[in-house]
Amino acid sequence: MPEELIWPALVILGVVVGAYGTMIGAGGGFVLVPLLIILYPDLSPEAVTSISLAVVVLNALSGSFAYAGQKRIDYRAGAIFATATVPGATVGAFATGLIDPEAFEIAFALVLLTVAAWLIIPRAPRVVVTRPPARYLRRMLTDSQGDTYVYSFDPWLGAAAGLAIGLIASLFGVGGGIFYVPLMVLVMRFPAFIATSTSTFILVFTAGTGALVHLGLGDFDGVTWEHAVLGASMLAGAQGGAILSFRLAHHQEVIARLFSLALVAVALRILLGALL
Repeated sequence: MPEELIWPALVILGVVVGAYGTMIGAGGGFVLVPLLIILYPDLSPEAVTSISLAVVVLNALSGSFAYAGQKRIDYRAGAIFATATVPGATVGAFATGLIDPEAFEIAFALVLLTVAAWLIIPRAPRVVVTRPPARYLRRMLTDSQGDTYVYSFDPWLGAAAGLAIGLIASLFGVGGGIFYVPLMVLVMRFPAFIATSTSTFILVFTAGTGALVHLGLGDFDGVTWEHAVLGASMLAGAQGGAILSFRLAHHQEVIARLFSLALVAVALRILLGALL
């Protein structure tokens, strides 16, 4: 690519990734990591995850401010997840340097394929009304549009999941949203609006912990101004993603399934590069 086109391309890429990642509550790291692997093949796994986590935490901060204005973040649930995710994210960040680069790429490609499968498999909507067990926390949130959401969840399951997701997410540099959102919606029965917003809030702590560990280990030595521009543009994209999430709620499933095809393409590209 010509030198004069690199910077505009990075800005556009950052805005698009930031917007989509915030819209589905994933932070964008699951897209950014394979792109960094493809665009900067000489970067070590530590450098790739360091850059991704730093960008994701900034993106999550930007998206959280937007979602806070919409009153869609469940701070109590978020605090439980975030508290548990810190030790897991710390261990995951330290473990990144122990992974062989080729094994790292293969493992991450398999993660992408798993996420793509979750996005593309059709799921029939269900209406379930049950009396939650006594240990469940009952929640009721009213957003800025006056819509009220009533639900409940198991805080112990949330804490255990936060610990495991923190480790896996920090290990791969993806922030964890691609794991939090399906868990919260499909297993813990959070409303989708609340899940994406709360996941974005949790990512501040998950990605932030991993980024700080990598900073202490000196893994940001490979960071360049190009990566900084990419991160800054994702901040702008996060604001747009929060707005799109609010306005395109009924179309998110279609967008997610279309995007899953891109994930498959990227995963296959990484697998072929690692295996051939």
